[in-house]
Amino acid sequence: MGMIKFFYICLFLVLGSASGYSQISQTGSNFELQGVVKEKGSNQGLSGVAVSTNSGEYTLTNAKGEFKIMVGMGQELVIESPRIETVRYRVTSKDDLEILVETNIKNNVGLSRSSSQAERSTSSYYSYIDSANYYKKSNIRKSIDFITQSLAQLGMGSNKEQLAIAYSTLGEVYQYHKQYDLAISSYKDALLANQTLKTSLLLGKTYVLNKEYGEAEKLLSPMEKITKMVPFQRVELYEILGDAYVGLGEVDKAVAFYEEGLKIADKNHIAPKTIDLNSKIATAYAKGNRLQEANAYFNNSLELSSGQAPQRAVQEKEKVADFYNKKNQFGQEIQLRKKSLEDLKKIPKSEVADGLSMEDDSISAQRINYKIANAYIAQDKYDEAIPYLEESIKDADVDDDLLVRKDATRKLSEVYKYKGDYTKALETYQEYVAVVDTLYVRKEQEIARAARFNRELAAKQSRISGLEQERELTQSKYSLALTEQQLVAESIKRQNWIIYSLIFGMLLMGLAAYFFYRSNKQQKLANNLLALKSLRSQMNPHFIFNALNSVNNFIAKSDERSANRYLSDFSTLMRAVLENSDEDFIPLSKELELLELYTKLEHSRFSDKFDYRITVDEDIDIDAFQIPPMLLQPYIENAIWHGLRYREDKGFLQIGIKQKDKLALEISITDNGIGRKNSAALKTQNQKKQKSKGMGNIKKRIEILNDMYRDRVDVIISDLETNGTGTKVLFTIKKD
Repeated sequence: MGMIKFFYICLFLVLGSASGYSQISQTGSNFELQGVVKEKGSNQGLSGVAVSTNSGEYTLTNAKGEFKIMVGMGQELVIESPRIETVRYRVTSKDDLEILVETNIKNNVGLSRSSSQAERSTSSYYSYIDSANYYKKSNIRKSIDFITQSLAQLGMGSNKEQLAIAYSTLGEVYQYHKQYDLAISSYKDALLANQTLKTSLLLGKTYVLNKEYGEAEKLLSPMEKITKMVPFQRVELYEILGDAYVGLGEVDKAVAFYEEGLKIADKNHIAPKTIDLNSKIATAYAKGNRLQEANAYFNNSLELSSGQAPQRAVQEKEKVADFYNKKNQFGQEIQLRKKSLEDLKKIPKSEVADGLSMEDDSISAQRINYKIANAYIAQDKYDEAIPYLEESIKDADVDDDLLVRKDATRKLSEVYKYKGDYTKALETYQEYVAVVDTLYVRKEQEIARAARFNRELAAKQSRISGLEQERELTQSKYSLALTEQQLVAESIKRQNWIIYSLIFGMLLMGLAAYFFYRSNKQQKLANNLLALKSLRSQMNPHFIFNALNSVNNFIAKSDERSANRYLSDFSTLMRAVLENSDEDFIPLSKELELLELYTKLEHSRFSDKFDYRITVDEDIDIDAFQIPPMLLQPYIENAIWHGLRYREDKGFLQIGIKQKDKLALEISITDNGIGRKNSAALKTQNQKKQKSKGMGNIKKRIEILNDMYRDRVDVIISDLETNGTGTKVLFTIKKD
């Protein structure tokens, strides 16, 4: 009896394990399914038909109606398009599919002379769209060119759906390359031609990426009422709405939408979205300072991502590590980032370079090493931090990542300073200065390339706009000509053709003039911005060299404390200058900090030559007024170097800031030096030959800024005394 019972127990276990295996194999193993979508009756393949699964896979049929998609046994295929009745198909085998559908498009009689010609045009159109999608990530210029050619194929017989597909594809190209304003414009054009869920979701996502959260919420909120939506699209809708509410600062609403999306993703086994939504819920809670809830969801996302590809696992580890950093849990942060480094080794170098990123921050070995070092520094573990900083610099050098190399070199110099190794600190700081110089040159080159790229994009966008106008006008002319043929005589028809041709030509001329004007305007703006950035990047070289010589002088005198203090102030000034280098205007409070630092440094060098005072009217809101960065420094430098330095006794430098009226600020720089005329007389012949670039650059900056912002800055230079001694510089800065 016992043997019989044992036999039944074993049989039950075997059957149970077999059943479990069957369930796992149904849901866990996916395969590539091939198929074709054809029209009933004609048996012709239908292009541009959307094929999706409840697990989130999505594709479009090609010009022959063929498609390939990853599915699992038992999953449901949804075949849909505005041209056909939606079809749902349950996958029961791995055999190729042939799906016949009913079309719901009425024939447009008379729009084409030859059906074979129309078919060839349609085939070419979808070929160009396929090519555009192929080059979407690797070559933006080629991709846009193929879209342009696809639009050229849309003649008089084109339908709105094809036009929408072309503009939607163009929007995806712009979106991938972070040209969000152009992407938004293209998606809007696509929706005007044909309303689709896919394009609406893409537009909503791009609004979020462009930080237009209110527009995203306004577009997507009504879509909650749509019933015919595949699970993956429903998840995307809730995810994007959650992103929008995070951007609007409404954490509770964001979490509610994320959780609704998570329920659908769990139910339909959409694994990637399950990870993403757990991570986003955690991020939302973290922003709301609800750290306990955030930690729980981050643990979920970490566990789920561990079974995914190394790329996804690294992304999640870095996101959670950033969370630990904000919580000051440096030990856990370091442990997680070290695991990220191990995972990175499993990923091909090309895939890492191709765009492994997390939001706006790229993921690379040098960045992770730099963050690990910072975590050790936060714990005052300088010896542990040094190897990671050195490794970060090494990796950054190999990948030519100057930004990380700059930050890591600066941080290494600071670590050596904290350790008291001032020799290495100075050596490393000199390396940092060299990297900064290289970065300046690189940024100027990048600015030039960006300007060229923007001009090319503008030209291509103009070509697309022109094609659309041409297509619409051609279609209008054709329709009018067809009507004229039925109603009037041949002579009247010819007259009308002439009239419409003239109108068409005038429109084209007007369009060309408009685009020429806009191009010139954009070119002028781009040139001004480039010139501003170039001028801002030029800090007075002799100040830097003299500052470093002062450090050397302190060191030679064994005055390490003064050298350390001077180097620290100089480093702070340089860092602030670099941080503000990309801004046209900064708050007056920041500019005052820079002036205080600079004047302090110069006073420490010439303490026997002058004293100084900076006075600010108490009624001035120094955060409300905006001022060009480093605008006042060259004039203060002139006062010290060419006026006060040559006095036999001690001089005085006065910097005063007061409010002229509600919309204007008055800044005066006054010195009792020897005066401009006497200073010019003291110059050597060599000095007279060498023009100082400082005053010339600041004059150019003021001219460009006044051109761009309508005369916001005015400067007057005059002698302080009637005998020509002393100098007064008076600025008037208008509020924006």
